[in-house]
Amino acid sequence: MTQVVRNFLRPRPLRAGATLGVISPASTPKRDLVERGLAELEAAGYQIKLGRYAFGGGPLYYAGTLAERLEDLHAAFADDTIDGIICTRGGWGSAELLAHLDADLIRANPKAFIGYSDHTSLHTWLQNEIGLMSFYAPMVAADFARDGGVDRSSWKNTFEGASEWTLDAGDGLRILQPGVAEGNLLGGCISILTAGLGTPYAPQLGESILFLEDIGTKPYQWDRMLLHLRYSSRLEDVRGIVFGDMAQCVPQEEQDLLERAILHGLRGFPGPVAIGLRSGHVDGANRTLPLGASVRLDLTNSRNPSLSFLEPAVSV
Repeated sequence: MTQVVRNFLRPRPLRAGATLGVISPASTPKRDLVERGLAELEAAGYQIKLGRYAFGGGPLYYAGTLAERLEDLHAAFADDTIDGIICTRGGWGSAELLAHLDADLIRANPKAFIGYSDHTSLHTWLQNEIGLMSFYAPMVAADFARDGGVDRSSWKNTFEGASEWTLDAGDGLRILQPGVAEGNLLGGCISILTAGLGTPYAPQLGESILFLEDIGTKPYQWDRMLLHLRYSSRLEDVRGIVFGDMAQCVPQEEQDLLERAILHGLRGFPGPVAIGLRSGHVDGANRTLPLGASVRLDLTNSRNPSLSFLEPAVSV
């Protein structure tokens, strides 16, 4: 099978000793959770540089005004002492920044951007405008502050530049539709992705392996949003799809209904489909996913479905 990939720009590694810029592009985080998460990152060997508005305190539920949150994001990219950027939490607010981002500044200072949920819009912008690989990965207050909130293996493989590594059934993967496919891993929070449709910031999925997850989303809402993606022609070239673990969407007794709703929403989709990957909104250890990386989704073995990363996610 011919491998179809886009060549994304890879940022520098984030090994022990690297400096992380900590920002809050969306909602206000709880100070105690940020401090707990920062202590965990420092224990892992990282240096920390807080954004001016990282602890929040802005209008409504925002961590700052639009100008303040934008200032922190631009400053983190421009600061040569910062090796990578990690968000405190999601919530809502990242999409407000999109029309004001300085593409020339960010293009001249590519570095790892880490976050998930609401930050899906920023990931999509970085992919569309810069061609920069970014990271759907644990955040400071949301994950590093929790006991067992971070999957250390996928974090290390990603940010230290493992050439090849694999997520499999042990990471939650189960088969909904068998098959095998290759492409760039793209996606994120489905409600944020679909909200971008019809705007200049819509996801450009191409021949990708699409990862989709969310929180508090009912089966009929999954069905509706998948139909929206289909009607917008975003799934026409997608090679395969991986869904999150869904524990934050429905209780266990509704899992079968959710899976049937997903397959209904995807009816006619020819590629492999998996579910259960524990990344994003999860209770346990959050897996790190390098968005833009070349991957292989192999759902031919029911006992060992796998998502394999075929290249380093950082420059090595």
